[in-house]
Amino acid sequence: MLDAAATDFTPIRQLGEFALIDRLAQLLGRPTSSDLLTGIGDDAAVIRLTDDRALVWTTDLLTEGVHFDPSYVPLQHLGFKALAVNASDIYAMNARPRYALVALAVSERYSVEALELLYAGLHEACRAYGIEIVGGDTTSSKGGLVLSLTVMGEAHPDRIVRRGGGRPTDLLVVSGDLGAAYAGLQVLEREKAVWLQNPRIQPDLSDADYVVERQLRPRARRDVYEWLAAADLLPTAMIDISDGLASEIWHLCTASKTGALVYASRIPIDYQTQRTAEAFGLGGLGLALHGGEDYELLFTLPVTAFDRIQGLTELHVIGHLTEAERGIHLAQADGSIIPLEPLGHDHFRPSEATE
Repeated sequence: MLDAAATDFTPIRQLGEFALIDRLAQLLGRPTSSDLLTGIGDDAAVIRLTDDRALVWTTDLLTEGVHFDPSYVPLQHLGFKALAVNASDIYAMNARPRYALVALAVSERYSVEALELLYAGLHEACRAYGIEIVGGDTTSSKGGLVLSLTVMGEAHPDRIVRRGGGRPTDLLVVSGDLGAAYAGLQVLEREKAVWLQNPRIQPDLSDADYVVERQLRPRARRDVYEWLAAADLLPTAMIDISDGLASEIWHLCTASKTGALVYASRIPIDYQTQRTAEAFGLGGLGLALHGGEDYELLFTLPVTAFDRIQGLTELHVIGHLTEAERGIHLAQADGSIIPLEPLGHDHFRPSEATE
């Protein structure tokens, strides 16, 4: 037992989320099971069942007041999002999600009908991603709603893609466009502030439908996973973009022991994201690099795959990996090259998207 009088306690915010995970993982020691192919430190854990089948496990927690605001997040959308973000982790391992467990802690403020809306969203996501909910747990809460999902997927062990397989010269590729979810969050927070000032004023989301949808109902990239399989292309490394592009590039490069050169002009940003960013005095590039919650896929491919992804409008080559000693840099539109800092979301350190 710790002696409180003799111990200097470390605030969690001093470490931050990822250093905290590393520190706690050290207490567990090295895994001893030969069936564990991937453990702590990737998008999901991978356990080999047979020579041609592996299980892929991930879990995620959504807490009222931290991850969502019930004043502007419809419960049906929350249910859909909760399952989609877990499916995204499975796709980031190049695996197919199959089953889910749902655990709820619910306060008396929520009715049966409210929870039915939540489950309607979960069911909608099940249909979208081919997942079945097979169990879970419910309990009471004194602090609102807490929603925890565990999703199991499967893949051939040889098709699993980790964060750490990238090599210098590999292409750095992203799906979709970036920064929209953070832009949508700013719109929702603005409209909430207006409503609190005058409840008679109805929210105006007419010019922000795309970015608001990206915040409330992000999509897991099942289509990219299926396209890679159909094209028989196996990324060398992959991660989903939940904490901002810059942070995920750092995670991928750290695991792969490489550097990276990213071209700002090639980072895909939707026009509505750019327009919304400007309305809030922010930069669209800052939102794309540091905003988070886009749940797009970031992956690397050998240079020889370049011609095979040309013409695919949902995939964008934004740079390439380099030798580790060259560091991680951003080539700006004016030709200057600056260090790319990982300023994305950390659950224990407040952060903001910047220019």
